[in-house]
Amino acid sequence: MLICAACAVERDEPAPDVCPICADERQYVPDDGQKWLTLDGLEQEGQQTLLMENEPGLIGITTEPTVGIGQTAQLVVTPDGSLLWDPVGYVDDGVAAAALERGPVLAVAASHPHMFGVQVEWSRRLGGVPVLVADADRRWLGRTNPMVKYWSGSQTIAEGLTLHQTGGHFPGSAVVHWATGAGGRGVLLTGDSVFPNPDRRSISFMRSYPNRLPLSGAVALRIAAQLGELTFDRIYGNFNNVVASGAKAMLHDSAQRHAAWARGDFDHLT
Repeated sequence: MLICAACAVERDEPAPDVCPICADERQYVPDDGQKWLTLDGLEQEGQQTLLMENEPGLIGITTEPTVGIGQTAQLVVTPDGSLLWDPVGYVDDGVAAAALERGPVLAVAASHPHMFGVQVEWSRRLGGVPVLVADADRRWLGRTNPMVKYWSGSQTIAEGLTLHQTGGHFPGSAVVHWATGAGGRGVLLTGDSVFPNPDRRSISFMRSYPNRLPLSGAVALRIAAQLGELTFDRIYGNFNNVVASGAKAMLHDSAQRHAAWARGDFDHLT
């Protein structure tokens, strides 16, 4: 198994000359070309993982130093078991044991292919749990394994913990709805289709962040309408970018703003 140095997505060997995920218009191949990593090599170089409690029942997991894109994985802990969301591009026995100390892990899932990380290796070290991949994005899967299970629409992980396919950034892009998060007010864990901005007062809807390619206004409104059927007050993005409260109204307002700019409603300001 090899790991793309740029996106940290695992691939079966022999690996292609260029990572297909990075060659796509949503990502990029670095100036110095394609490089491949291994878990053993990273471990020998002193790669580490860090765990932090974002709130009761939600543990963020990052890599130090950053591997690939550098997302924050989230371990959502419920009485019935946990979900590992947006797995990072490195895992060792120590961090797997730390996750299992909080109870059994029920599944590994990612918001979209950029966030696959070393998901199959995470599954193996967590006891062979299912790796849930959106059927619409199966073409981007770099490592095959019997534990990979395809899903579409929605997928219940545990009581009050459900995956929802929104599309957008990728056709299979998804969010997690955690009903009891934020003290019972509800939490969404999102990826690039719903991305909390640095101002903490707005949300972006993009096909590509590094290449500055937006989704259409119609898609932004569609996503907001779909998620408007859920109850939530807080959003965690895939880099631990957080809307601490009022997230549902912010999602609606941001989609309206995005659509208005795309229509040209504010061209007089340009």
